[in-house]
Amino acid sequence: MSSTGLTLEELEAPAIAAGSLRGRNVLILGGGRTGQATAAFVAAAGANVTVHDTDSIDRVVGAAEAFGGSAIRTSFGDAENLAPLLAAADLVVHSPAVTLGFPTVRPAIERDLRDFAARTIALTGERGTRGPVLISEPEWALRLLGGRWRVGVTGTKGKSTTCNLIATILARDPSGPVELGGNNGKPLIGRAATLPAETRVVMELSELQLPSLHSAVDVGVFTNVTVDHLDRHGTVGAYRSVKRLLADRIADDGVMVVNLDDPVVAAYAGIGRVETVGYRLSSPIPGGVGIVDGWIVAAGVLRAPRFGGGAAATGPSGRIMPVGEIALPGEHSVSNVLAAVSVALVAGVAPDAIRSAVSSFTGIPHRLETVAVIGGIRYVNDSQATQPDAVAAAVRSFPKPLVLIAGGRSKGLDLVDLAPIVAERCSAAVVMGELADELEALFRTAGLTRIERATSVESAVEVGTSVAQEIGAASSDGIRATLLLSPIGSSFDMYNNPFGARGEAFRAAVLARAEAQR
Repeated sequence: MSSTGLTLEELEAPAIAAGSLRGRNVLILGGGRTGQATAAFVAAAGANVTVHDTDSIDRVVGAAEAFGGSAIRTSFGDAENLAPLLAAADLVVHSPAVTLGFPTVRPAIERDLRDFAARTIALTGERGTRGPVLISEPEWALRLLGGRWRVGVTGTKGKSTTCNLIATILARDPSGPVELGGNNGKPLIGRAATLPAETRVVMELSELQLPSLHSAVDVGVFTNVTVDHLDRHGTVGAYRSVKRLLADRIADDGVMVVNLDDPVVAAYAGIGRVETVGYRLSSPIPGGVGIVDGWIVAAGVLRAPRFGGGAAATGPSGRIMPVGEIALPGEHSVSNVLAAVSVALVAGVAPDAIRSAVSSFTGIPHRLETVAVIGGIRYVNDSQATQPDAVAAAVRSFPKPLVLIAGGRSKGLDLVDLAPIVAERCSAAVVMGELADELEALFRTAGLTRIERATSVESAVEVGTSVAQEIGAASSDGIRATLLLSPIGSSFDMYNNPFGARGEAFRAAVLARAEAQR
């Protein structure tokens, strides 16, 4: 049966509630967290749902449980059967990993999906046009959010922490609820249409998601743009161009928040299309946020019209809070706080609420997360650090003795400049995965003499603990050494559904050790 398609209006929340998807053929590409959430949403709307994934269902985390016993049809483990599914589809929703043009898409999928895309209606086309629709989950979620206030955050590093900081601060403000989602493993698709109208939504946006977006956010936040994902984009320029897309997705009456200490992002401040708030680790520019005499201060940041307009409230001399009250380790964390404070001021959050929220924020899973201290060994999970600058920031956040666990699959990045930093800041390293040989050679050349091997995250914890116990030294805070998972490479060489899986394995191994010590 060939598809009859849909209009874009039939993808909006009021139409879906009225039954616009009932009986429609919807194909979900990708069976991971995003695909599972999307399938549940469209099935609840009465659609005939099929989920397609080239991996077998037992290799996709949560898929067997999500789809077993349900009316949702599945097509797992076969790349060659996509064409007939596309031919019958009114709507195809793809996960970020199934984005045309990226090497994460297998050739057979790319071929058939391009043929389908050529006959779909444009997502920016005229209202009322009918035809097959190809849309990403984050783009559809933005459409379902309607007029709710939306903050989009991107960057090479720091975006997850910044998103969580923003949500934590906004939650201290009583003007409306807060919802967090996006690239942090919490797809918004199933929640977007039913959130209260006054909800403030914070979305983490990755370089996989940005090319698929056509709808606008009210605030676009850039933490930094350095170098990452050359395995997907080929060149630094191509990667930066993708990140730059968020600047074009800010509503005309919106706000752009930029890190003035990052030269690439700082250049966006000169675009001039929307109101811009710049933040930096020194004195603030007019209309921005910075640091003076150990205090985070604002210099006339304007609230969004939705929150009353005019200058945002601060303490005397623009003060918000002392830098010393930030609980997160590392100078890079201060920069993330400045970004979150900037958004909070735009949203009209009171300075005392900002201060209270930031001072109590101790981090998020997989980002410099202290899992446990066992026998004087501090175990830190920084598993989402898969880019040289992020790893450099991590190893600079802790004193020696420091043992680094690193490895995984190469992302095509130049690691030569990272090696001397690791050699200087670390006492030893445990290497694993496909990058093990390259990392050992780089670290030894840079002067690091103690390097061990591991075959898994679990064995890396065992080997790293032995090294840390051997080289540990007494300290006033009781920490004899730190074992840091900051892997440099991606986790695709070990895990099929990699978001958080490596960090969860690290945490489980550490907690098992803690239990055994009781």
